Amino acid sequence: MRAITVRDRDADVGGLTLTDMPYPHAAENDVIVRVHAAGFTPGELDWPATWTDRAGRDRTPTIPGHELSGVVVELGYGTTGLTVGQRVFGLTDWARNGSLAEYTAVEARNLAPLAADVDHTVAAALPISGLTAWQALFDHAHLTTGQTVLIHGAAGGVSSIAVQLAREAGARVIGTGRADDRDVVLGLGARTFLDLDADDLRGVGEVDVVLDVIGGDILARSTELVRPGGTLVTIAMPPTVQPKDGRAVFFVVEPDRARLTDMAERLRAGRLNPIVGDVRPLAETAAAFARHRRTPGKTIIQVTDEQGAQHS
Repeated sequence: MRAITVRDRDADVGGLTLTDMPYPHAAENDVIVRVHAAGFTPGELDWPATWTDRAGRDRTPTIPGHELSGVVVELGYGTTGLTVGQRVFGLTDWARNGSLAEYTAVEARNLAPLAADVDHTVAAALPISGLTAWQALFDHAHLTTGQTVLIHGAAGGVSSIAVQLAREAGARVIGTGRADDRDVVLGLGARTFLDLDADDLRGVGEVDVVLDVIGGDILARSTELVRPGGTLVTIAMPPTVQPKDGRAVFFVVEPDRARLTDMAERLRAGRLNPIVGDVRPLAETAAAFARHRRTPGKTIIQVTDEQGAQHS
């Protein structure tokens, strides 16, 4: 099969190549998915799990990408809950070969069924972004109706979904970004938009929840905005400063089939709209990973279309 692989940690994005790889093996409780569309996180080449297995052993050449939408083509021993031919979407394991390939092995529990009327490219934009946004707002920050939430990078993959979820929960949403993100963020349901390049962050006042996806100086300055009893949640880096009378939480997203199913239902009902910023064929993955690229929403790699044609 064709796959994007990386062998040299020092080569960064330049080390991503389209190569032939062996067809994956379905271990116990796995399924093999024919990947139609895949998502990735731009910084994942820096993650230790990209380069080693769970025991810390080198596993290069490695296939990156951890979001996918596709069709089940094989069941591993003992696998239940899914069937061959079923459309699915979800997450691949952090320490195994990922989704930027024509086929990948995934634990069945990390996948959820996908209705026939949901496009694979849209579904592939949901797993990490959707689950991260939900877990940040509700599992960690316990956001409730009537509270105020400040969401940084509100036009991005995670934060654009967080804006929609927070608004539907009855929270007052303040979104941040660059000037050309304003219309997108307000269109998603934010009450207020703040230009991080031009506006004073302190003008926000006190908020109940901050969702940070940027880190660095923005994370540090955001701690001052959390009102007593409030929570700052970040996925960028462990916080070095705590809000004076609140909490700061750093977390890594966890798979959740039930929540993925809920997200898919929201998507079909028009209550949730992931922003797909760019769709590229498999051969253009390295260009899509480039750190200087900035597009709204999530970049998706189209691997195979519904008719089975390969986009490599």
